[in-house]
Amino acid sequence: MALDLRKQEARRSARRDREQRAHRLLLAVCALFALTSLVLVPLGLRLGWDELVYASRFGPFAGPGAGVPFSAPRTRGVPLLLAPVATWSDSVVLLRAWLTLLASAALYLGFRPWVRAAPDRPEAAPVAAGLYGSLWIALFYANAAMPNHYTAMGATGAVGLFLHRRPTARTCAGVAGGLALATLMRPNDGAAVAGPLLLATALVPRWRSYARAAAALTGFAAGFLPWAIEAHVRFGGVRERLSSASEVQGGLRLTDSALHLFTVIDGPLLCRPCSGDGVRPTALEWWLLLAVLVPLGLWSVRGLRRTAAGGLLAVAVGVSVALPYVLVVPYTAPRFLLPTHALFAVPAAFGVLAAVRVARRARLRELAVGALVLALAAHLTVQLTTVAANHRVQESARRDWARVAGVLHEQGVRAPCLLGGNTSVIPLAYAADCEPSPRGAERRPDALVMRSAPAPAWARSWTRVPVPDTYSSGWVVYVRP
Repeated sequence: MALDLRKQEARRSARRDREQRAHRLLLAVCALFALTSLVLVPLGLRLGWDELVYASRFGPFAGPGAGVPFSAPRTRGVPLLLAPVATWSDSVVLLRAWLTLLASAALYLGFRPWVRAAPDRPEAAPVAAGLYGSLWIALFYANAAMPNHYTAMGATGAVGLFLHRRPTARTCAGVAGGLALATLMRPNDGAAVAGPLLLATALVPRWRSYARAAAALTGFAAGFLPWAIEAHVRFGGVRERLSSASEVQGGLRLTDSALHLFTVIDGPLLCRPCSGDGVRPTALEWWLLLAVLVPLGLWSVRGLRRTAAGGLLAVAVGVSVALPYVLVVPYTAPRFLLPTHALFAVPAAFGVLAAVRVARRARLRELAVGALVLALAAHLTVQLTTVAANHRVQESARRDWARVAGVLHEQGVRAPCLLGGNTSVIPLAYAADCEPSPRGAERRPDALVMRSAPAPAWARSWTRVPVPDTYSSGWVVYVRP
C-alpha cells in the first residue's frame, strides 16, 4: 500500500512538473508574440476603417467629423477594450501599445486552460499558442482595434475550461467569461461556440452536467444581452437589427465563400468582392500543415480518452464557427477564421508533439529532426514575410487618406462639411474632418471623392482635382462650386 501511494505521489509530482514547464513555456510564447508583433506592425500605423469607427465613439478620437456611423453589424465589445485609453488620449501609439498588451494577455488566457484540459499533453498548450501566434493574421491584428482575436481567445479558453474534469465554480465562471467575451465581440461567433458546447453536455456522458450547461448559457446570454438591448433601442428589435445588418453586409444568403477563404490566406484584409483574388501557392502552407497535423494529432492521442475527446471538441467548435462565413456571408476576410485557426491549433499541436517523438526515435534521427526544423523555418518565413507585406500595403494605402484630405483642404473643404464618394468614405471623411454622407442622403455633399470611377451626373460640373502621388491610383476630388 505504501509503495502504491509513493508511486501515485511520484506520478502526481511528475505531472505537476510537466504542467509548470508548459506554463512557463506558454508565458514565453506570449511574450514573443508581443515582441514580434511590435517589430512587424509598428505602433504608429494609422487606424484603419473599422478601427476608426470603434475609436470615434470616444471624444479624443471623435474630432470635428464625429458623424462616423455605428452600423447594425458592429458591437460594443471593441469600444469596451479601447475605453481605458481612448477615453482620455488620442495617441494612436499609446492605443496600439495598450492593445498589444491586451492581445498578449488574451493569448495567455485563451491557451492556459489547455495545460490541464489535455492532461496527457500539457505541452500542447504552448505549442498551440505558438502555432496560432505565428500566423500573420494574429500578428497583424495583435495591436488592432478589431474583435476577432478576442473572439478566438474567448472561444479557445471556454472550450479548454469546459473540458476540465470537475466543473468547479472557478472553471464554470471561466467558461461563462470566455463565452461572454466571444459573444460580446461577435454574437454570431458566440452562438457558434455555445451551440456545440450545449450539444456536448446533452450527448456526451463525461460532460453531462447542469453546471457546464448553465455556464455556457450564462456566458452567451451575458454577451448577447447588450447587443439585444441596443437592437431594441436603436433598430426597433432583434429582427430589425438582423435585417439591417444583412443589408449592410450585402445580403446574407447561401453563398460559395469557401474558396475565397483559401485565397485570402495571404491577404487582402478585406475581400469584397473576391472574384479577382488569387493566392500565392506558398501561402497555402498553413492549410496544408493543418491537413497533416490535425489528423496526426488526433490519431496520436486516440488511446488517451480525455485528451482525444478534447481535440475532437476543439475541431467541432472550430468547424461550427467557420460555417457561417463559408455558407452565408457573401464576402470574406482572413480575420474571420481566427477562432477556427485557434481551435484547430490544439489538435495540430498534438500532431507536432507526435512528429517530434517520431523524429527523436527515428533511425536517421538527425535527418528527421532536420526535416522538422526546415518545416518550421518555412512556416515562419511565409507567415512573417506575409505580415510584413500586408503592413507595407496598409501603411501606404492609409497614407492615401491623408493625401486626399490635403487636397480637400487646399480646395477649401473644411469642417463642418459633408463628404461623399464611391469608396472608403468613412476613413476619408475622418481624415478630412468631415461627416460621411450616408447612402441615399437627400442632401448633396460638399465634396465627392471618387476612385477609378466617374462622378455622378449631378456632380460632373463641379471642380475636378486629381490627387497626386497616391499609392492606389485613380483618386479624384470633386468640389461643389
